[in-house]
Amino acid sequence: MASSMLSLASAPPSASLSSHEIEKGKLNLGNSSLCFKKDKTNPFMKTKSVGRISMAVASNVSRFEAITMAPPDPILGVSEAFKADNHELKLNLGVGAYRTEELQPYVLDVVKKADKLLLEKGENREYLPIEGLAAFNKVTAELLFGADNPVIKQQRVATVQGLSGTGSLRLAAALIERYFPGAKVLISSPTWGNHKNIFNDARVPWSEYRYYDPKTVGLDFEGMIADIKAAPEGSFILLHGCAHNPTGIDPTPEQWETIADVIQEKNHIPFFDIAYQGFASGSLDADASSVRMFVARGMEVIAAQSYSKNLGLYAERIGAINVVCSSSDAAARVKSQLKRIARPMYSNPPVHGARIVASIVGDATLFKEWNAEMEMMAGRIMNVRQKLFDSLSSKDKSGKDWSFVLKQIGMFSFTGLNKAQCDNMTNKWHVYMTKDGRISLAGLSLAKCEYLADAIIDSYHNVS
Repeated sequence: MASSMLSLASAPPSASLSSHEIEKGKLNLGNSSLCFKKDKTNPFMKTKSVGRISMAVASNVSRFEAITMAPPDPILGVSEAFKADNHELKLNLGVGAYRTEELQPYVLDVVKKADKLLLEKGENREYLPIEGLAAFNKVTAELLFGADNPVIKQQRVATVQGLSGTGSLRLAAALIERYFPGAKVLISSPTWGNHKNIFNDARVPWSEYRYYDPKTVGLDFEGMIADIKAAPEGSFILLHGCAHNPTGIDPTPEQWETIADVIQEKNHIPFFDIAYQGFASGSLDADASSVRMFVARGMEVIAAQSYSKNLGLYAERIGAINVVCSSSDAAARVKSQLKRIARPMYSNPPVHGARIVASIVGDATLFKEWNAEMEMMAGRIMNVRQKLFDSLSSKDKSGKDWSFVLKQIGMFSFTGLNKAQCDNMTNKWHVYMTKDGRISLAGLSLAKCEYLADAIIDSYHNVS
């Protein structure tokens, strides 16, 4: 915005000053006008003197004028649009955050208990070490790999607390860029939208491997294997450990074995994103089975973890990056470099959420309660998934097979709707979702399943 400063020693009564004319460098004084020139000593100042009239016009041009407006985040932007909608039947199925049957945010009872215990202890708020809370790092590695896993006992895992899953992935990306120059990361097509942003910002080259088959609304396993085989030797293969985001389509145990065979043959490095351990199936061990299988083969593995979903600690930003190495010496060196990367990024991670995780996982009673709540949350999503399938099957008389809804797992379902159909879902039905056709079943209630089924059927059959 331009601003003006005028100093008038004398001016006739008929002098007219308009902000438009001042911005244009012109001032009307009765029947005469003055033009202004830039002051060479100050590029933001324009000056002119005539007779007893002296004036200066300062134009405050921002140094950030060349910065353009960024587009809204494709996921978080959905929530903003949802909030602005006043329709009584509106549904927010965009952001992956667990909701109750009443579609309200849920704080786990076990988290409330842990919070209370920490308050009673009167813990201080001193800085954590760069690598995070030691008790948290211990239990999170044991939770993922198994407490009795040889890689834990042999101290072959470098674990560093990160800023949830996103920050942990970013640390790993920086490690790859620094110590594996030119190495490519292969990510699934499609994948979680932020994966590409993370690797782009870390200046790590990436390409995609086939994953989703639109014809079957299932896994393109042959395409996936072919693309992993064709990747340059020593590439990093980003894998979703369970509950693939956005599709909800996971490989079978037998397919995981084949994937591991190919990665091992090509000397690739498996890189797991574990955002839903225990939250997908209700079983911590079942949801970690893919990672553990790769580790059991003696492979070096990178694995990022998040506690946003399974403990509902979304805003606490609690996660970890784990690097399984072939020796304890290598693990120590990797950990030192992860700390070195973290230091100029954010210095050290937050303490409160880490203490909550350490308290719950490290206490037998609280751990049991957590498992029960995870089973409840996973069970609610499974019930919603079943009800949505039943509603689609009973309402749609076209004979279309909707069974893919049941075959998918976790909090998301990939509907197969295209962008125009997704726009119809929002514009006509007030259902907010990402434009790739993904819906979060965690944001759906049993009571709204029939309404959602009507919206999907209408969009699928009546919008091309």
